[in-house]
Amino acid sequence: MKGTEENNVQISEEESISEDEDQESEALTSDSDRESTWISWFCGIKGNEFFAEVDEEYIQDDFNLTGLNSMVPNYDYALDIILDAETEELTEEQTEIVQSAAEMLYGLIHARYILTSKGLSQMMEKYNNIEFGRCPRVFCQGQPLLPVGQSDIPRTNTVKLFCPKCQDLYHPRLSRHQNIDGGYFGTTFPHLLLQTYPELVPSKPPFSYAPKIFGFRIHKSSTNYPKPAREKRK
Repeated sequence: MKGTEENNVQISEEESISEDEDQESEALTSDSDRESTWISWFCGIKGNEFFAEVDEEYIQDDFNLTGLNSMVPNYDYALDIILDAETEELTEEQTEIVQSAAEMLYGLIHARYILTSKGLSQMMEKYNNIEFGRCPRVFCQGQPLLPVGQSDIPRTNTVKLFCPKCQDLYHPRLSRHQNIDGGYFGTTFPHLLLQTYPELVPSKPPFSYAPKIFGFRIHKSSTNYPKPAREKRK
């Protein structure tokens, strides 16, 4: 009887271990499924760290995509790729073309999404984590930056970084970010974010650099003193 009880206990323990392993396997599979979407893959590419993961429900709403079909070639194929929908088999060359279209379409959708409350919240988290870098200006004292486009039209300018403290634009520090299309962030985003979350607005720099020679400040009328753009145009 004692041996039977020990066997039953052993079998019960093995079943429990097996159930735990199955649950862990299911959890890992579930996590893998979530991570294997096209959107998470695209945002995970080195160089795409500035992008937020757009909610698929937002993309599935046709209203949010109004007008984009005329801007992106192979629109339907590109949209299917973004949403991981089944598509007909394509040649290697066709796949490259459609993949490029999908990246462009996602960028244009992204520019709209980050102006929504959910998109702003995601980008604010990136801003708080200093994922966009810090201002290189000495007197800004490491102020975090925000991505911005100089135009809302794609393929016009590359993305720049806006400093809320000195209110100026800078090129991304890392080369892998310097070719991102500015149209994928647009001209509105950083300013709408600061309007929506006024607690993020920093105080203005307390100091500015004053050029000096032998300890004396150079007078603004000097030919060596940089002139404001307005004065140069006169």
